[in-house]
Amino acid sequence: MTKKSLAPLAALILLASAFSVGAQQSKVRRVGYLAGAPGQSLFFAALKQGLRDLGYIEGKNLVFDYRASEDRDKLTALTSELIQLKNEVIVTQGTATRVAKSVNTTVPIVFGFSGDPVAAGLIDSLARPGRNLTGMTFLSLDLSGKRFELLKEAVPTASPVAIVSTRTHPGEKDEFNETQAVARVLKTRLQYLPVSTSEDLDIAFQTMIKERPQAILTFPDALTLAHREKLAEFAIKRKVPSMFGWKEYVEVGGLMSYGPNLEESFRRLAVYVDKILKGTQPADIPVEQPKKFELIVNLKTAKQIGLTIPPNFLVRADKVIR
Repeated sequence: MTKKSLAPLAALILLASAFSVGAQQSKVRRVGYLAGAPGQSLFFAALKQGLRDLGYIEGKNLVFDYRASEDRDKLTALTSELIQLKNEVIVTQGTATRVAKSVNTTVPIVFGFSGDPVAAGLIDSLARPGRNLTGMTFLSLDLSGKRFELLKEAVPTASPVAIVSTRTHPGEKDEFNETQAVARVLKTRLQYLPVSTSEDLDIAFQTMIKERPQAILTFPDALTLAHREKLAEFAIKRKVPSMFGWKEYVEVGGLMSYGPNLEESFRRLAVYVDKILKGTQPADIPVEQPKKFELIVNLKTAKQIGLTIPPNFLVRADKVIR
């Protein structure tokens, strides 16, 4: 063939390539979001922002289907609904992850999970999930001990310390064991108050009123997050210092928290969604743990309970609420 006859062919190839790229960019993707608590998720907006940063515009090349409930049976039905709507990826938050996994073994799931995903049976390992799930876990046993150390540093005389945790939370026993090991070193007694329901939490409050702990440490998970205002209000009313795992507890009146920034973590989940939409299998995407942790202190709460936080402790805080 001559150069002259090749020119139209080359032009056709370039035109076809441009059309293919344009078609891919304009394709509307569908992403579901399933939250294990009623109402609008605290972190849905962060995920949407992460996807916007990657070029996904809701209403243009992206459709969201948001569903939420704290009822397991309802979550099961909502998962089926998201599948029927042909969502290409389902992002799950907290307890919704285990429900979605039990219903769905084909549609990719990207989770933000506060427990141990291996212990929960969600994945084979952090490095190689091996199934249709991947995402981020916020559980780090090192954090459990560090939170206790920080609480004792701020309130050295606090003993006993009440531990409020959700007994069904994957990894909860390991979290408690790690906390207990640090408590022994610091010669501090613990009052272990595991709960499973809202009613259990009310019973734990009555126990604390009777036994009068000098501080409260609450393990972070979906249940305690849903009742964070009640936990913070109880501690303020009883004038007891409180330590939590995430800043969301401190923003409603908790004394302090140490842990990952969940908004940043859910924004990071957008990268997982993007990879899957571009063809990567969730089984091949390692599960991550946050690498940055924040110490947040609420001085307004400290004043309400009559506690003076040492200046050298405040200097180390990433954020102080006044």
